[in-house]
Amino acid sequence: MRVKQWISLFLCVIILLPGCAASEEKKTEREIFAMDTIMNLTFYGENGEQAMTAAVSEIQQLEKTLSVTKADSEISKINAAGGKKVTVSKETYDLLSACIQYGNDTDGLFDISIYPLVKLWGFTTEKYHVPDKAERDAIIKKIDYKKIELLSDYQVRIPSGMAIDLGAAAKGYLSQKIIDLCKEKKVISCILSLGGNVQTIGMKPDDTEYTVGITDPSDGSSIYGTVKVKDKAVITSGIYQRNFKKDGKLYHHIMDKRTGMPADNNLASVTVIAENGAMADAYATALSVMGEEKAIAFQKKHPQIQIILIRKDGTFYQSEKAGMIKS
Repeated sequence: MRVKQWISLFLCVIILLPGCAASEEKKTEREIFAMDTIMNLTFYGENGEQAMTAAVSEIQQLEKTLSVTKADSEISKINAAGGKKVTVSKETYDLLSACIQYGNDTDGLFDISIYPLVKLWGFTTEKYHVPDKAERDAIIKKIDYKKIELLSDYQVRIPSGMAIDLGAAAKGYLSQKIIDLCKEKKVISCILSLGGNVQTIGMKPDDTEYTVGITDPSDGSSIYGTVKVKDKAVITSGIYQRNFKKDGKLYHHIMDKRTGMPADNNLASVTVIAENGAMADAYATALSVMGEEKAIAFQKKHPQIQIILIRKDGTFYQSEKAGMIKS
């Protein structure tokens, strides 16, 4: 089992901490493996079974649609089109549109066209490689989300030689889709853990808020602190999630497209708390690249999110309403 899968397993366990036990009545649970990670879904209410069936179907469909590793997915078809237009589903089109907006919000530091760079480093295959400057520069020239064209009738076109990957927002988007589905089905309360991306509806059946554990990036397994949330997504991007060592130096998967190297700053992890899962997912990645000073400034300009920044030295910063209690 891959390291990130073990992490997902751990996070699925810690989202409900001791003392948070709720009534088992009208509780529907499901564990599913999709998007290369373990997902745990827990719904409360009369319509839980109906909502669960719909949610599992949504997961399976979006994996087929969005996965860059599946040759027949819509994203793979866009990447293989050689600059030609590709007709996609409304869901793919809407997520692409959102990702372009997240790129604009973050001055381009969230960029779904960075996939060839991540691939160059071996993070997609686990055949790790430290590329030289010439290799990096050749890839950087092809990275520019602003060249993605969203045309009429759900058609998409990217330049020949570019490749996109929605992985940095896909699980957040999926959790938001499931949340919306649960609301439609009148599920009174739920908690989702999609590979460690956590999102909730309402209060627990014992009328208390959900407690979510924030992983300690120093070991990638213990709990650094906890937050209590209602109707929120809690999503973390950390250098501990995927990395390798070469000649004693640690290289992680959070890439800075400006240098073609892993982001180099004092942050070990960034947690974003927001109502929208896709937004939280995308911003967590971008703020990890920004570094502490710019991440703090970004949050102050975007008060709809709260942030928790854990530094490499083990200290932390959190925005005023983040509410983390240190373990």
